[in-house]
Amino acid sequence: MAVMIAGRRLSLAWLKPPVVPHDGRMSLYDHLRELRYRLIASVVGIGLGMGACAFWFSQLYGLLLWPLRTAEANLAQSHPDLVLQATNEGVTTPFLIFMKVIGISGLLVTAPWWLHQLWAFIVPGLLAKERKWARIFVVTATPLFLAGTVTGFLMMPAAIKVLIGFTPEGFEVVNLLTIDGFLSFLIRVMLVFGVSYLVPLVMLLLNLLGVLSSQHMKKARPFIILAAFIFSAVATPTTDPFSMLALALPLTVLLMVTEQIARAVERRRARADEAAAPG
Repeated sequence: MAVMIAGRRLSLAWLKPPVVPHDGRMSLYDHLRELRYRLIASVVGIGLGMGACAFWFSQLYGLLLWPLRTAEANLAQSHPDLVLQATNEGVTTPFLIFMKVIGISGLLVTAPWWLHQLWAFIVPGLLAKERKWARIFVVTATPLFLAGTVTGFLMMPAAIKVLIGFTPEGFEVVNLLTIDGFLSFLIRVMLVFGVSYLVPLVMLLLNLLGVLSSQHMKKARPFIILAAFIFSAVATPTTDPFSMLALALPLTVLLMVTEQIARAVERRRARADEAAAPG
């Protein structure tokens, strides 16, 4: 594979991933080549997604500002004297906002692509049976990640209302909120929620691979629930309890569901082993 640039033939063979042997064993150099290829493929895919999202920048911009506008409308009813004003600061800020909007949009739109690249990088080191579970992981990870980001997005109006609501009444104070700072805050919240929703899936994958049993999950259940609340309190950028609960409660439910699925899988596996046993 080659392209012609300024009359010179430029080979792109170095971008190709190494050939994976049937046993899945690869040298360290081949693993690094594979990692390089997957990273480049992911970046190119996300870049193309960002380019496509650039055509709908105005619509996406309005969508990402929905939590702020909704919180502003809610505050106008509960705190009529409170003033919240969105602003831009600096000459380069509009361009940075443009890049952030198409960046987060491109990342979400291309989630199936870069999650597939992650799976493709892991697959060579897995056995044939384990590869089946890895495929299930990728297929399930995409809707879970997107569900987490949507949850973080939907809870933002309430979080903003709580945080801005601490402004004391009776004083002539104007709350100036930069769009750039708000979008950075929104992106962090959405990514934290999205990644957090993948934790139960990782635990289930470990169970399917025989690394983590449902019995261990049951014994560690109180600590898992406590860890979910501690993680939610630390991971959410906001300081209000609503944001923590918005992440901790769904995460706890997903972890409990994961435990039940793991137990059902183990029972089914045990019955299959008994049926296959001679005599």
